[in-house]
Amino acid sequence: MKQLIKKLHLWLGLASGLVVFILGITGCIYVFEEELKHAFYREWYDVAPQQNEPLQLEQLLPIAQEALGKDRPVKVINVPAESNKSYRFMTFKNNPSGWNYFNIYQYYQTVFINPYNGQVLKVQDSKMEFFRIVVIIHYNLLLGSVGKQIVGWSTVVFICLLLSGLVLWWPKNKTAAKQVYWFRWRPTTKWKRKNYDLHNILGFYILGFGLVIALTGLVWAFNGFSSGVDWLANGGVHSPKRVSKYVDRKPEKEAKGVYDVILQDLAEKKKQADSYEIRLNNTAFLLQGVTRYGNNPKRHQVDIYQYHPKSGELIEQLTYEEKTNGEKLKSMNYTIHVGSILGLPGKILAFFVSLIIASLPITGFFVWYNRTYGKR
Repeated sequence: MKQLIKKLHLWLGLASGLVVFILGITGCIYVFEEELKHAFYREWYDVAPQQNEPLQLEQLLPIAQEALGKDRPVKVINVPAESNKSYRFMTFKNNPSGWNYFNIYQYYQTVFINPYNGQVLKVQDSKMEFFRIVVIIHYNLLLGSVGKQIVGWSTVVFICLLLSGLVLWWPKNKTAAKQVYWFRWRPTTKWKRKNYDLHNILGFYILGFGLVIALTGLVWAFNGFSSGVDWLANGGVHSPKRVSKYVDRKPEKEAKGVYDVILQDLAEKKKQADSYEIRLNNTAFLLQGVTRYGNNPKRHQVDIYQYHPKSGELIEQLTYEEKTNGEKLKSMNYTIHVGSILGLPGKILAFFVSLIIASLPITGFFVWYNRTYGKR
């Protein structure tokens, strides 16, 4: 049985090794995406705080729209709670017939604006932005739905590799156990042995964390798996489908500066949020306001509010507290996946686990190569 598992481990590893390596490396970058963005794009994200109040969104929106062009309407406004951060105005358009990342989006741009003077700091081609490319490689290898399936099934194979690797690692006796828990290298230890230990011992120590990362990845890969997680968390019941209420009535009073009315309401509802987001729906009967926690353990605690587009009247809401257990668990999926649910220590842990995951296909390949061709 162990020989059969060893062959299964070998061939599954050779078949999925390249994808697992790519996912591990992009995962290392993905963990610290926000920190790296703010470090490399500091001149766009940071502004000098002023004593005067920021300009109204009604004043800033035309500036952003002019920078993007009339044929690319603003769809998302992101307003940070911190006074030393720029406002971001985003636009994008999907191509339903696209099969890879580069033609799925017709365009995707972000305008960074200094909220105190209306200065355009940067018009970014977010479609080709480095960290965006990294995230999409991690998600679907830039290959759309086909790549998503490849990543999903490679993740399933990786889970099988972790479990079969545990069986192969398991020591036969106490004497063998002394050699599989830690590195016992001497000056005479050959690199083949060192490579074997790197694969065997590191694989054992990241097994639990690797399973958590892999299983949370499957939530995005397969709708059926995501639905199953929701069903289990709710005790055998699926969460209700969330459908926004249709609003076609005329308001009693139209608000001047409706976006600023919504922003003020969001800030009052969630004063501790890191940022507020207003989504300008094309349907023109609802505006969506979102309170977000940026790069901290509360990131999953997102509240969503629906507003009337003319008056700013609150139509409906879905706060994090009102969500079902299944919805809460799926909201936490990202923070668990990247380790941020444990704060900075969790992210550092996720980084090293991802790095070791990326190394396993390499060391595993050399274990096989050394055994097969090493004597020739």
